[in-house]
Amino acid sequence: MNILAPSILAADVTKLGDEINATAKAGAKYIHIDVMDGVFVPKLSYGQCVVESIRKCTDAIFDVHLMIVDPIKCVEDFASIGADIITVHLEACEDVAATLKKIKECGCKAGLSIKPATKVEELKPYLELVDMILIMSVEPGLGGQKYIEASTERISAVREMINASGLNIDVEVDGGVYLGNLKMIIDAGANVIVSGSAIFRGDIADNTRKFLDIMQ
Repeated sequence: MNILAPSILAADVTKLGDEINATAKAGAKYIHIDVMDGVFVPKLSYGQCVVESIRKCTDAIFDVHLMIVDPIKCVEDFASIGADIITVHLEACEDVAATLKKIKECGCKAGLSIKPATKVEELKPYLELVDMILIMSVEPGLGGQKYIEASTERISAVREMINASGLNIDVEVDGGVYLGNLKMIIDAGANVIVSGSAIFRGDIADNTRKFLDIMQ
């Protein structure tokens, strides 16, 4: 099943609840929440207070992407305030397996992400521990970047790896996704699509529906 996960990094923070509801009511099943620490990535973004606050606004699935160093320290906190999926970066974990196991122990689905320069083969040892793999198609930490074309081949390689394993794992893509390249990304093997600016700039409901029409 194809799932749209609008990234609130591009939403208007003064209208966050309203904008989340606009995309959710138009059919988005997930809300993608980027958490940045200013260390693993250069900028800071939403933290636990924001996640806890917006959890009251919607029943949509919260897809929380931790772009932070040693994320195992924060897993329990995010799980307790409403995260449904917690994704961590392979490059940011001192112990990747322990971090993924901790996420599951807290009752959340576990995601594992890699930066554009990390080889997809590095994901293989962790396939049995994850529910989702997130392929970053831009450098993590900044919104509005252009899609890195080499990402398409990486998406296909990850999908082939999953198919060969016989496991049921979602493939999520985040970075530079818009209507013009959406079908290509889905055809490559992605089924969870993160998009920020292309959803939250302009008519949110209409943008959401246009994405979903292509994703059917």
